[in-house]
Amino acid sequence: MNKTWTRTVMVVVVAAAVAFWVFFDRQRAPEQQMDTALNAMPAWQVIKEQEPALHQRILDQMAALQKAGEPEQQIIDTIQPQILHLQMSRLQSAPDANVVNYMTINMEQTAAIQKVSDDACFRFLYPTVKGGVNPMRMLDKDLMARRMQADADMMRAAYGKNRHTVTPAEREAAVEDVRPIMKALADKYGEDIQLLQMPEKAAGKEKLSCDMVQEMWAKVLALPEKKAAGVIRLAVSELE
Repeated sequence: MNKTWTRTVMVVVVAAAVAFWVFFDRQRAPEQQMDTALNAMPAWQVIKEQEPALHQRILDQMAALQKAGEPEQQIIDTIQPQILHLQMSRLQSAPDANVVNYMTINMEQTAAIQKVSDDACFRFLYPTVKGGVNPMRMLDKDLMARRMQADADMMRAAYGKNRHTVTPAEREAAVEDVRPIMKALADKYGEDIQLLQMPEKAAGKEKLSCDMVQEMWAKVLALPEKKAAGVIRLAVSELE
């Protein structure tokens, strides 16, 4: 597989995976109410169960940022990478069905946010380029609830009796499976495919960038479940 294609698929999954559930579907709350508010979220419960030290560190960070008067999006942008790192690690051990469901709902979110605006979609996928958005303020509660439950189910399954073990053979197969997908995108979009790897150069092409991300993952998710899960795990493996 062309090394550029490999790097591109890695970058794209960063964009996709960072757009996960966030905490702030509420106005600022007093510090003593923070944990109570977060406990209503399934994925937060899993973090509390599996990673108590991380759970406490995030609470402490949020309290400090609130006390300092930081805006909501700044708090989200500070916390998200830590959850992302944990979830990318869990995807390596989660069963195929959970891995595929995780990315499927992620892309459903992306499509729904693009209906709000192309700029919102781009910010959702690439928060480090133009600043992120809070999907909880844009999407219906049902979609957000399904997203949070999918995240929680995936993280729990990664510790369950059917946990997955990635093999070198799976990695090699994933490389071969993604090769024709990236070639088809390159043939269709020409030089613009580079925007997947360099979103900072996508000014004025936000819609195109969002379209390409969704098309790439649609092609991956159209593969048989085992193959799709293998490609997803390959793509997120460098984010652990």
